[in-house]
Amino acid sequence: MEQSADMSVCELDDTGLMTTMDATPPNFVFARDKTISTEDFNNFKEEIKSMITTLWKEKRQEIISIPATLKEIQQSTLKIENSMLLLTAQHEELSKKIIELEDKSKKERDYIILLEEKIENLQMGTRKSNLEIKNVPRGPSETKDDLVQMVLCLSSAIGGTLTKTDIKDVYRVRGKKKESSNTPIVVETASTLIKTDILKLCKAFNTTRTYKLCAKHLGHRVAGDTPIFVSEQLTAKGARLHFLARDLVKAGKYKFCWTAYGRVYIRKSENSPIITIKSEAQVQQLFNSD
Repeated sequence: MEQSADMSVCELDDTGLMTTMDATPPNFVFARDKTISTEDFNNFKEEIKSMITTLWKEKRQEIISIPATLKEIQQSTLKIENSMLLLTAQHEELSKKIIELEDKSKKERDYIILLEEKIENLQMGTRKSNLEIKNVPRGPSETKDDLVQMVLCLSSAIGGTLTKTDIKDVYRVRGKKKESSNTPIVVETASTLIKTDILKLCKAFNTTRTYKLCAKHLGHRVAGDTPIFVSEQLTAKGARLHFLARDLVKAGKYKFCWTAYGRVYIRKSENSPIITIKSEAQVQQLFNSD
């Protein structure tokens, strides 16, 4: 769109005064040449064609490579599936073996428990007529005859009629440490009845007198006031269970705890049922129970 602008020009007239003249500036308008030659058009067309051809070749190569890539993916997927199937089969096989091993281990544990019970019963059978005298001071040159005399003195002190022929064997248990002096004395009697009678007489002696059994009742003149304790000889397991069962009495959960023929028993009251202690786990359950 063409526009013209009028401009006022100030000049001096003959009188020296300024006068205003209208002046129009020149109009600079150029015509655009829109003519395109055939050669330029053909060049442009060839250039576009070349670009499309090049682009098509690139895309064609990409399209051609897609099936190969898909095939590789399918092969990889197939390998993964085969590996998963193999791992699943191995896992199932291992699970079966673990179950078999657990069953075998359980059977072996049950068998071990059975063997331990048999060994325990055998040990109790060999000790059913044995006594154990604890906390007896050791003499300077103690012999087996000295131990026999101690047992006979004890029998006389409690009112028993034990003779030397009623004693099959007597010995002092060796201590784990060399300085151990008051280790238990084991007395093997001729029968369980003799052992039971001696235990009853010892219990009656301690309950009917103000003073308890001590070393002087064994004929000791030195350290004669040392208290002694007479009980049946227990196995290692029985001694452990007896120790734990006495804690039940100390805790006030049960009133009585005693041993008979190698076994440990507890009772809440005179009229309550007698409980046989067979394992440490049982003692723990009794502790946790009301």
